[in-house]
Amino acid sequence: MMAFGMIKKAVIPAAGFGTRMLPAAKAIPKEMLPIIDRPTIQYVIEEAAEAKLSEIILINSRGKKATEEHFAANDELDKRLKGDKAKLLASLKDLSQRVAITSVIQEQQLGLGDAVGQARHAVGDEAFLCMLGDTVFSGEPSPARQLVEAYQRLGTSVIGLEEVPAEKVSRYGIVGGNLIGDGVMKLDRIVEKPELAAAPSRLAVAARYVLTPGIFACLNETQAGKGGEIQLTDAIALLMKREAVHGVLLKARRHDIGNPVDWLKTNLIFAKRDPAMWKAIMPTLRELLEGKEELTK
Repeated sequence: MMAFGMIKKAVIPAAGFGTRMLPAAKAIPKEMLPIIDRPTIQYVIEEAAEAKLSEIILINSRGKKATEEHFAANDELDKRLKGDKAKLLASLKDLSQRVAITSVIQEQQLGLGDAVGQARHAVGDEAFLCMLGDTVFSGEPSPARQLVEAYQRLGTSVIGLEEVPAEKVSRYGIVGGNLIGDGVMKLDRIVEKPELAAAPSRLAVAARYVLTPGIFACLNETQAGKGGEIQLTDAIALLMKREAVHGVLLKARRHDIGNPVDWLKTNLIFAKRDPAMWKAIMPTLRELLEGKEELTK
């Protein structure tokens, strides 16, 4: 079986306003909101690094400096962190040694498709991984690794998929196509937020994509839709007419932080992975479930 080249670059669109997380996201980008001990976007970049990617291209806006500053060196802070406290930034320092992170400015918020299009010069003539910066995953293999490995087998754009309940179909981009292997589909349709009756399946696009450079020509030809936004879904639909596009059912579990309820759920799910932390918060959770007004101090 032919093996295609390695994916080296990841594009992370992170320029949006995060309106569903206001007022928290007014001064702090939603991608910087913490899940336990680190900002959401750090988990996303760690996922890329674990899949052996070496270059990260953040699509940012001019007003979201916090994202860039988080990954930049801070000599004064390093001097203050001594002894055991030096371990607090160990994960971030390790990450900075494994990947190079650059930022590209999206001047206007014109949709996900426009955001991805801003990366064309940084990406060049290579396939790349696209990862939404407000979505993290738990479980193995990671979506990044699963999609990169699928690309090496297939040599095409590969979209990460998850099956969603019928009542949630209208919230996502939904695909249709033919199953060609275990969890692998050759796609022929992709529809943005369809009504259930018009949906080709219940398989939703799950915030992770490998895209060939052919996507950039398709983005150039994609007309802006509702709200003046250029939809990545529309460009992928055009790409399907020009070259093969596959979908892979992801094995990891998706967690969003795009609204307060999902953000809180994600924090609880990740807290449960740490036995000591879970033990510490369980008394409070029990009291809340029992309806007690006085919480453990």
